[in-house]
Amino acid sequence: MNIPRITHRLILAAALGAPVFATAQTPARVEVWKTPTCGCCEDWVKHMRDSGFAVTTHDVDDTGPIRRNAGMADYGSCHTAVVDGYAVEGHVPASDVRRLLLEKPDAAGLAAPGMPLGSPGMDGPEYGGRKTPHDILLVDKQGSANVFQAYR
Repeated sequence: MNIPRITHRLILAAALGAPVFATAQTPARVEVWKTPTCGCCEDWVKHMRDSGFAVTTHDVDDTGPIRRNAGMADYGSCHTAVVDGYAVEGHVPASDVRRLLLEKPDAAGLAAPGMPLGSPGMDGPEYGGRKTPHDILLVDKQGSANVFQAYR
């Protein structure tokens, strides 16, 4: 089968971080629950918007109940998001969310437990370029997890 060159360009663009669209016209919607004073959460929201997602935020005093309801109780971070029925816990890169939406696994979602330095939102000048090796986890609907993407 001969795939037209334009298709290869579109696939490459998506792999390299082109904006994600739920349809040809609509950016994928992300809802985020965070505390009102968390600066790293705001930085992650900006990262997601800059990556082509339509982000709505909800300021709450405690993200714990949302995290538990999303199936991410054991993988806590400072904010919980939902995109296309998947939970996204913490500082998960937009590229990993994009991959999740393309692959559509039967899972609860992705998690970046804790607040790993160097991840989106935890990469500002105040962190001095420091990076913590960490994994993005694919969390299944029973609460178990496997490495989805390793960052070293």
